[in-house]
Amino acid sequence: MSSTTMKAIQVAKTGGIEVLTYTTSVARPAVAAGQVLVKNAYSGVNFIDTYHRGGLYPLPLPFIPGREGAGVVEAVGDGVTEFAVGDRVAWMGPGSYAEYTAMGTTHVTKIPASVSLETAAAGLLQGLTALTLVKLAYPIKQGDTVLIHAAAGGTGGLLVQLAKHLGATVIGTTSSDAKVAEATRLGADHVIRYDRENIAERVKEITGGKGVHAVYDGVGKATFQASLDSLGRRGFLLTFGNASGKVPDVNVFSLTKNNVYLARPTLFEYIKTHEEFLELAQELFALLEAKKLEVRLHKVYPLSAAAESHTEIEAGKTVGKILLKVE
Repeated sequence: MSSTTMKAIQVAKTGGIEVLTYTTSVARPAVAAGQVLVKNAYSGVNFIDTYHRGGLYPLPLPFIPGREGAGVVEAVGDGVTEFAVGDRVAWMGPGSYAEYTAMGTTHVTKIPASVSLETAAAGLLQGLTALTLVKLAYPIKQGDTVLIHAAAGGTGGLLVQLAKHLGATVIGTTSSDAKVAEATRLGADHVIRYDRENIAERVKEITGGKGVHAVYDGVGKATFQASLDSLGRRGFLLTFGNASGKVPDVNVFSLTKNNVYLARPTLFEYIKTHEEFLELAQELFALLEAKKLEVRLHKVYPLSAAAESHTEIEAGKTVGKILLKVE
């Protein structure tokens, strides 16, 4: 490998984990005006990466997967004044399963000294997703009752913590006794075993028949109807992921009972400007520094084992974040 090439995972065609190809001969990106070149230490693995790999969310081929990373600025392009060579940064954007990534500065932030590169990489995308959901998609108020699916998972666990921080009663759903214990540890007041119990019926029991003010659903197809049935009057269903498959087409008349609201929020629509991104990133880091939010790490794989990381995240058994270590 020369100074003009780098290690990376490349996808030449969409499909299963076999299309994740580790190579040491991808061209190292050059830094252009307005960009920074980051030498990545860690890349976050997110469920959206499996959608890109499988073609559910198509990307031009070939591509380098990954949507977030953390590392050190290697070079800065003309016109960049906010960042300097040697800065520790976390960033969001395409192509993080690689040794180097060049990107514009819209979604790049410096990492506070008290936050490790590992924590920054593990917390950025899921942390900002969770923050936008509880502050912008449906702003949780003191006294609300909310339902959070996959409450022991990466984003779900952050949602549980943030909802409790904002004063809500939290009902979580999980699929194992170990995950029940973890969701409870994170602050969930009630936990439903969705593999054993009827979610909507249990929600109505817990809420005295009222239902919840909001449902945060990153699971998708398997939980959509239960989410809808768990809402109280003028409740909000925020569906933000497809872990179990794509949500089926919705008959708008299904929203008339209780005058409920349905939204499909997505992170990048909330952070189109650097200022919007930075405000939320700084809030996230402040919560981490104050120990009011815990980013849990499930496992760190070497970059070359990206396929194994996808197998694990798709199995639905992770408790916390999966990272790829770039060495």
